Amino acid sequence: MFEGFAEEVVDTGRARLLVRHGGAGMPVLLLHGHPRTSATWHRVAPMLVDAGFAVVCPDMPGYGRSIAPSPSADHSAHSKRAVATDMVVLMQRLGHRRFAVVGHDRGSYVAFRLALDHPDRVSALGVFDGVPLTQHLDEGGTRFALHWWHWFFYAQPEVPERVINADPDAWYRGDPEIMGAENHAEWREAVRQPHVVLAMLEDYRAGVTIDADHERADRAAGRRLAMPVLSLWSLRDDLEELVGDPRVVWRRWADRVAGHGIDSGHHMAEEAPDAVARAIADFLR
Repeated sequence: MFEGFAEEVVDTGRARLLVRHGGAGMPVLLLHGHPRTSATWHRVAPMLVDAGFAVVCPDMPGYGRSIAPSPSADHSAHSKRAVATDMVVLMQRLGHRRFAVVGHDRGSYVAFRLALDHPDRVSALGVFDGVPLTQHLDEGGTRFALHWWHWFFYAQPEVPERVINADPDAWYRGDPEIMGAENHAEWREAVRQPHVVLAMLEDYRAGVTIDADHERADRAAGRRLAMPVLSLWSLRDDLEELVGDPRVVWRRWADRVAGHGIDSGHHMAEEAPDAVARAIADFLR
């Protein structure tokens, strides 16, 4: 995977991030979702390099081989605000002051927070299989809770760790033929690590508490996104069923929103890499 990419560990002062990066041109930060690692982009990233972009793929703090701070009582150590700041430091260390950021699933929430908190750094925002957290939490109701019950299970103290760590292979199922053998092996190694499972759960715990509070404060203050936004969603997943057209949701936060559905299951970068890479490249040109 990632032939021609450099792989290194970057210390942000708060976290130690495993990062793969390569190419030259406009910088693009790609953020993975749960329970993946940066390897989920292994098919998309080389296509973007070939299209003339400098591509950066980190394991988010606590995921994969990146090391996160210890959990905090208010979950702020794993908040999207803290992780977004890590990403700014990472990109600065790699020589990129201003860049596009694309996030999938949980990575979309970090990307959104990065764009809100650091608009001078973000030239364009991609949010894939995601809408703002408060859209789900404040407006989703029982239907959302039933479909995405795992959000609320993962947010519970202690119990989800015990359940998942008892048999992570059974809990987190992945297909090496779909994912690619190396990506699957890296992901499987990660989810077998209790400290990784803890960090992933803290991501969710932060999401329904401090992250949602940050979003509500932004909404009350009327904060909006000035940069262009690309919303992609998987047509064989249930986001559109739950929220309607995701572009309409994002227009509550941004004036310039484009996007479309991708013929894929949830992990679109693995299942439909050509379509995803083409959509990103066309958006950023």
